[in-house]
Amino acid sequence: MTTGVQTTFPAVLAQRLRQDPGQPLVTFYDDATGERVELSVTTWANWVAKAGSLLVDELGLERGDRVGIDLPPHWLGTVFLGAAWSAGLVVVPAPEPGTDLHAVVCGPDTVAAWAGQAPETAVLACALLPLGVRFADPLPAGVHDVGVEIWSQPDAFLAYDPPTGEDLALDPGPSQAELWREAAAGTLVGSGRLLSVANPVTEPATFCEPLTQGGSLVLVARAEQGRLETTYAAERATARFPA
Repeated sequence: MTTGVQTTFPAVLAQRLRQDPGQPLVTFYDDATGERVELSVTTWANWVAKAGSLLVDELGLERGDRVGIDLPPHWLGTVFLGAAWSAGLVVVPAPEPGTDLHAVVCGPDTVAAWAGQAPETAVLACALLPLGVRFADPLPAGVHDVGVEIWSQPDAFLAYDPPTGEDLALDPGPSQAELWREAAAGTLVGSGRLLSVANPVTEPATFCEPLTQGGSLVLVARAEQGRLETTYAAERATARFPA
């Protein structure tokens, strides 16, 4: 269990990196394809840094800007949560196309619906293929392919206007300080491994609590009920969401 309560995402992540950088943080399964991806704290932090640099240094987003995350349950959803919070951006979970945003991160099923808002809204599309690779086919004009643009970003990111505890983490709330205090006090998993079939973008406690408390998330997308028990045992999970 971590000690002390941090009030911003960069402080939470820095504390976790000091404590157990090599431990698994996010383990992702897609039961429809058989894909399994495991990210240690360090590897996940590296992805967050690249995504944060893409949002801020490449696309020019500023602290307080609104970024929608319209992704199905996926490990990249946790990455863009961290990237947004590292820069003091306000996350709008699962927004509808047409929502007023500075940027949106979407998947292959909704990229066409968001493409009409580019370039006024920065549209970042994730192919959701293994290893975070690019789309096989060209994207609509003005849409950014995350699988192309993220790899050239640096492995470290430090916001020039860093977030404070009072900055909104989610729209319509809570603030970053409230989010991390709630996560530190949560009872979903503690320092264990949480098996979840919920989207961490819309159920952020499933990721924020493990991150804050020294635990980890086993996220299963397109779950097959008959395989969940096997996954639970194989991953040595200690709790489930939903319970």
